[in-house]
Amino acid sequence: MIATYIEVIDGKIKKSSLEALSLAKDIAAVKGIKCLALSTSKSASAEVVGSCGADELIVQDSGELDQSQLIDWLCKLYSAYQISYIVLANSSIGKAIGGQIAAKLQLGIISGVNGWAAASPMQFRRSVFSGKANAWYSFMEDKGVISVMPNSIPVKKTYSKVAEISESNVNLSGPVFNSVNKELVKGKTPLTEAEVVVSGGRGLKDPSNWGMIEELADLLNAATACSRPVADSGWRPHHEHVGQTGIAIRPNLYIAIGISGAIQHLAGVNNSRKIIVINKDPEAPFFKAADYGVVGDLFEVVPKLNEAISKFKEEHH
Repeated sequence: MIATYIEVIDGKIKKSSLEALSLAKDIAAVKGIKCLALSTSKSASAEVVGSCGADELIVQDSGELDQSQLIDWLCKLYSAYQISYIVLANSSIGKAIGGQIAAKLQLGIISGVNGWAAASPMQFRRSVFSGKANAWYSFMEDKGVISVMPNSIPVKKTYSKVAEISESNVNLSGPVFNSVNKELVKGKTPLTEAEVVVSGGRGLKDPSNWGMIEELADLLNAATACSRPVADSGWRPHHEHVGQTGIAIRPNLYIAIGISGAIQHLAGVNNSRKIIVINKDPEAPFFKAADYGVVGDLFEVVPKLNEAISKFKEEHH
């Protein structure tokens, strides 16, 4: 069997978990094994995971689990159901528990997977050298832990079935440690899952000018991000900082406005499928990484862009 841990936020399954489940189902189909969805939330929908190929949804009915309890639960299910692969989203939770699960079960782990090949042994691709190259990895044995990079595997809701629901009554150990602080940013799509990201840099000159960035993001149903100097200056919160020292993202479209494109910033965004750069400096390094570039004053370009998009949406509503 192959299993995916399903994360639920505000009663809704995270897109990154469905991406991980879609990869798990593809592997299960090749290997001819059963695909399980594992969740600690009753809000996990058997219809949704079934449409992504899960044969069974196993739910632990004991409320929110501490991280150590979650690891304990997944490890016990691994043994009870004779699971070969555990597939996680490469989210904050997936990153936190993946290595510990692998160590506890004495398995190998391949983290940050962005593709795979149905070879023998199974091969998994991940980016290396700050996204400048890809490398292929495989497990020594036909089992292990995999974490999947957000926006790298498409969600495939191609199955017309509802997953069978089972309740897990695993006896869990007490927490090894307690969380002292937990801050959850709500209301917007997480940067790591956003398909479109509009990002601003010091070229905006002042935080009071950020309104045009938010307006463009609203028009495109995008998330907002920023460069490190902007976050360090307190113009924007640090959870919006993208780059090598911030959050690494790979949206379908990344729009960089007033950002020069230092190598540290590029390292966190250069896996974006398309990059658009708006900058008045034609020598800005970001233009070398861009698919499309606009050389111009952002204070002239962005308002006109917002106006054009608004007009287009009104005409095609």
